[in-house]
Amino acid sequence: MRRHALVLGLAFLGLAIVAVAAGWGFYQVSLPTDGGRSLGPLWPYLLGAGALLAVLIAVLAGLAFYAGRHGWKERTDAPPPRPRYRRRASRE
Repeated sequence: MRRHALVLGLAFLGLAIVAVAAGWGFYQVSLPTDGGRSLGPLWPYLLGAGALLAVLIAVLAGLAFYAGRHGWKERTDAPPPRPRYRRRASRE
């Protein structure tokens, strides 16, 4: 259960960091200075937030694929599952 809380906590922390970075960048552009007239000063912050988001997505995808490869495999010594429906015998 702690793993789930840690993963969720890290995911929300990453999303919060991206939101704060984007909000701060737009706030800096909205100031009445020369930088507020163009998006030029905003690009480093947007690229940083995009890079952080890409890393977050890569980490979460890696965790998902790791969980898909380990732990939930079917046993190889288990008998095959029974069919849901029995085949009817042919009436020839």
